[in-house]
Amino acid sequence: MRYKNGFFQLLHKEDGTYVKLYPAVADGNSLNIDDVSEYLHQIRIDEFDIRELNNVIQELQKEPKEYKITSDTIYPVNEYMKIVVNRKRTRVFVKMFPPSNKGKLITRAEIMQDLEHHGICHGIIERNIDLYLKCRQFCTEFLVAKATEPIQGKDAVITYHFDTEMSSKPTIKEDGSVDFHQIDNINHIEAGVLLATLQPAELGKPGIDVTGEPIKQAKVAIKTLKHGRNIHLSDDGTKMYSDVSGHVSLTGEQVFVSDTYEVAADVSTSTGDIFYDGNVHVKGNVITGFKVEAKGDIIVDGVVEGATLIAGGQIVLRRGIQGMNKGVLHAEGDIVTKFIENSEVYAGGSITTDAIMHSKVSAKGEVISTGKRGLVIGGSVKSETNISVKVAGSTMGTKTFLEIGMAPALMDEYKELDKQMLSMSEEIEKHYKIVEVYAKKVKTGEKLAEDKKKQYLVAKKSIEVLKENIENAEKRSTELREEMEKYSNGRIKVSDITYPGVKISITGAIFTVKSDMRRTQFVKDRALIKTLLL
Repeated sequence: MRYKNGFFQLLHKEDGTYVKLYPAVADGNSLNIDDVSEYLHQIRIDEFDIRELNNVIQELQKEPKEYKITSDTIYPVNEYMKIVVNRKRTRVFVKMFPPSNKGKLITRAEIMQDLEHHGICHGIIERNIDLYLKCRQFCTEFLVAKATEPIQGKDAVITYHFDTEMSSKPTIKEDGSVDFHQIDNINHIEAGVLLATLQPAELGKPGIDVTGEPIKQAKVAIKTLKHGRNIHLSDDGTKMYSDVSGHVSLTGEQVFVSDTYEVAADVSTSTGDIFYDGNVHVKGNVITGFKVEAKGDIIVDGVVEGATLIAGGQIVLRRGIQGMNKGVLHAEGDIVTKFIENSEVYAGGSITTDAIMHSKVSAKGEVISTGKRGLVIGGSVKSETNISVKVAGSTMGTKTFLEIGMAPALMDEYKELDKQMLSMSEEIEKHYKIVEVYAKKVKTGEKLAEDKKKQYLVAKKSIEVLKENIENAEKRSTELREEMEKYSNGRIKVSDITYPGVKISITGAIFTVKSDMRRTQFVKDRALIKTLLL
């Protein structure tokens, strides 16, 4: 039989023990000193010159060479099998080393026994073992077992058959003014139309590793079709239909269909407060002290005074809000308005307006005030992404605060996670001390009383639970840290002039404007705010 890879064999001679080194043939792998030294260590031969042996191996050409390992006479060594299991226990490889000249070859039964001894009981490739026994190749790794891989499932997929990305951002004209007439933000539908289709999740099937343990398949996203009123599902829950003609909108993962409620004149004493599941369209004004709340969008053709508007979708004011320090706008989507004055405004999307005066304005998306006036005077404007204005502050030095930053609730969560992880680490240390004390007693042969044994087991279990909790907390902390880094890329752009009295903040870094600044862009550079020309 012709061997391909380089290999070696122990020889028993009268004057001691030798190792016979065989060179590789053709494109076979050369003999590796690590294989030889590991093998010798395995059979308890440790006193030899490894450098000299390596030099002999390196000088191997076409003919074998013998190298004396020791003058001692050792017992015959049978063929040896080295077993390597990968970290995930999905593959098992073996490498065979030949017997000494007085040793015996390994048998099929011995190979199977060795695998069983190492806990290998699943996916054994007997054909590969038989091939090896038929044509032995020493110092050559081959596969003897592999896991049954899990069958991965598929996430549930919802397909919406209407435009879910409609925006209420107005068109900016060439002169810089905002055109509030060209806003199309309603998905009109007819009764009976198909709104959404669900492709259910496929859960997949677990696999089995080489030791017989299950390999979990990846988790899949399981979804259902969620909806409000005026909608029904097919019997199998995979299709969604509208019951009425009107309009459709998507809020989060929930589909809403409703007829728009129209108020022909003002929201005032003649109407009372308005609460509606769909959209509300007010043809007149919203008078001070009244409230409009809609699960969909709110559109007001007139002026909003010191009133409260709360929308699950968008808010569009054809004119604006003159809040008299009482006005409130709160939308889960975008807000578009001509002006904002003496009001408190929040948008889960972006805010587009022509002027913001003495108000508290906050948005998860962009805040844009770049129209004909495009000014922000007094109060505060906060965004989680970008702020773009034309004029910030005033010649009178009016205090004006522009900020890019994470939502306070998320920042508080990040700080709280740090405290929790520190506290849990301290708890783990306490439990470790308990475990160590009892472990030493057990090691010395002392029998623990039932209450002490219970305390020991509780401490061990607590360590496991705390470690898992710390791991989850670290994962969430990393997510929040990555989220904070996104805010560091936020920008504040003032396309015309920034007056003294304006304070800029980007994720904690502060910059106070002390003199007129023209066409300026404010960005965060490490812990400071840097100014750039637009």
